[in-house]
Amino acid sequence: MQTDNRILDDLSRAATGALSAFGAIRQEVEAQARMVVERWLQGQNLVAREEFEAVREMAANARAENERLAERVAALEAELKMLKEPGGTG
Repeated sequence: MQTDNRILDDLSRAATGALSAFGAIRQEVEAQARMVVERWLQGQNLVAREEFEAVREMAANARAENERLAERVAALEAELKMLKEPGGTG
């Protein structure tokens, strides 16, 4: 009976050692994969979310200003056209 226990103890230790080794291997693979992905991302021309949001807000503001100026130009052109017409004020 003691031989069976010794064999089971040895198998248990071997299994525990193997699981520890697999855990360490898994951590190493994850670290390497993370490093590869980070290196790849650095090589891409990506921007941070904050930068993207800031530029998007600037674009929206520029678009609104452009529309406001287009309306002003249209009003000034209409006024100029009225002044150039015969009998126009001016």
